[in-house]
Amino acid sequence: MLNLLIDYAQSHGLTVEPGFKPKTVRWAIVCDREGRFLNVQELGDPGEKNNRGRVFNVCPDLTQPEMKAGGSGCRHYLVDNVEVVALFGKDGDLSRDPKARAKHNFFVSLLRQSADVMKELGALATMLDSAESLAAIQEAFAAQRAKPTDGVTLAIAERTPTYLVEDDAWRDWWRGFRLSLLARKSARKGKPRKQSTAKSPVKEFMRCFGKGEFARPVLTHWPIEGLSDVGGLGMGDFLASFKQESFNSYFLTQSQNAAVSEDMAAAYRAGLNSLIKKHAQQLAGAKVVHWYAGATEVEEQEDPMTLLDDSLDLSWLKQFTDEENEERDALHLAKVFLDSLKSGENPRLSHLANYQYYAMILSANSGRMVAREWVEGQFGELAESIVAWFEALEVTNISGDHSAKSPKIERVITSLLPALKPGQKYADWIKPVGGERSELWHAAISSKVPIPSKVLSRLVPLHQAFMLSGDFEDALDNQSRNRARNLSLLYARMGLFKAYHIRKGDRSMQPYLNEEHPHPAYHCGRLMAVYADLQHAALGDVGAGVVQRYYAAASATPALILGRLGRGSQFHLNKLEGGLAYWYEQRLAAIWGRIKDTLPRTLTLEEQSLFALGYYQQKAARKSEAENEAHGDNQPKGE
Repeated sequence: MLNLLIDYAQSHGLTVEPGFKPKTVRWAIVCDREGRFLNVQELGDPGEKNNRGRVFNVCPDLTQPEMKAGGSGCRHYLVDNVEVVALFGKDGDLSRDPKARAKHNFFVSLLRQSADVMKELGALATMLDSAESLAAIQEAFAAQRAKPTDGVTLAIAERTPTYLVEDDAWRDWWRGFRLSLLARKSARKGKPRKQSTAKSPVKEFMRCFGKGEFARPVLTHWPIEGLSDVGGLGMGDFLASFKQESFNSYFLTQSQNAAVSEDMAAAYRAGLNSLIKKHAQQLAGAKVVHWYAGATEVEEQEDPMTLLDDSLDLSWLKQFTDEENEERDALHLAKVFLDSLKSGENPRLSHLANYQYYAMILSANSGRMVAREWVEGQFGELAESIVAWFEALEVTNISGDHSAKSPKIERVITSLLPALKPGQKYADWIKPVGGERSELWHAAISSKVPIPSKVLSRLVPLHQAFMLSGDFEDALDNQSRNRARNLSLLYARMGLFKAYHIRKGDRSMQPYLNEEHPHPAYHCGRLMAVYADLQHAALGDVGAGVVQRYYAAASATPALILGRLGRGSQFHLNKLEGGLAYWYEQRLAAIWGRIKDTLPRTLTLEEQSLFALGYYQQKAARKSEAENEAHGDNQPKGE
């Protein structure tokens, strides 16, 4: 994995040298050549609502251990935040705050120390030392409503380059300064200290995990950024960290346990940071990053992995179809994309078919980055697998007239959970399905991976509770306030039931009602649906009806319940007019004819999921029939 991340960073021209990294900067303090303050300039796209600023690819950077070695107040060089550079906090001027002043003074001192290589830096240091200039800068930031945590750099008008961080002149000086911090850190480590229980000799050269060559291992790696929303820390999280003695082995300390040279550690850090920033998709409390290896870059409009993500715009896929004025979901667009890939009509897509893809699920815990899943394969196989995933999830909508919208992967995963309670944290809510999350995502991108049976142990009880609560009836009610939410949940769960059986080899499972399905559990569910419809036709809305009273018991012990419902159905049939009563009698007889003498005493979890599918598809078929009858079509769907 590390060598692939390193190759990605190097092939994409990322900043991989230790002591440098890309940084996003929101503001620039603009001065003239003599160091007189002119104005504060907003970078990036000032008109954008959530403008984050501009990315400078090569910025000086210190790790936390290096900053600690620099002493009290140690800060970065040329690029830092508004609070440090301008002494501007949320309550205004921070000149009297000793900690803020120490950081500001360190930032200014770095400018003075490097004035020999860039003469303008001395004038800028003098400006930032001036109370009058600082007051003007603070006033400008206040007028722009800048945040103290926003990134800021320095710029000189009428100079090329305008932004000093883009100049090459300071880089050698910075390399030397950073090495002096490392030397200072090493000198401190050489002082006598409390003896460990075991000797820990420092290995001068070890085999690098990144490239396989002998190299001096760096003892502390750089943190990976961008995982704070999936359990990580704002300062970043470490992929390789062996701080506690209990994690040390063979007398190897710190990151010698996963030996990587300094250059390679910086490279894999650059690769991961870039992937998380540009190519990460949310996945139920984790993040998926992926990339492709080939002769050219795969553009977003050619990436089948985006089909799984709710937050991404899929309109680009419509370029592969001539159909207009018709909303299409991920399944249709994925099929169109795959057809275009296979047909050879688009030469570029055909070229991508043999590209290799790499993907992994990331999260973090207590400052440690966790790589939860690693998958690799071919681009063409990925596209086929994603089409197969959506086909497996495809079910009829509640009206029975067309397929429901394909649920995205996050909705499928969260369908394994009860509703999020008011005040409950998302991270706590999603934690119970951490294992299923990885397995379902793997099943989505690889058609050969089965859906684990433990999915049913979560899903079946939740669906039974859904039926007993009346949420299913709300999904049928066009006036219900919760209809959209309940439908989304229902489609995801029915789709997952169906996908489970398809991955197990059930060739009889269809998106719509299949009256020829061979398993009696499926027809038991159908029978329950007809009994529920019959009661409603005879008595109307009676509150707690057949479903609320008997669904859970019928789905577990059908022989005990369905016979009782069969006897009670005679009372309901007597209340109907002749034609309608005859129709129900014929329907019940047809379903009983499929069950015959194989009415199960009990059903397993797998069979209960078939019961749920039979019930749902029968209800959807009946709703479609009712619509057809209302329009004069007397041939109900599925007959």
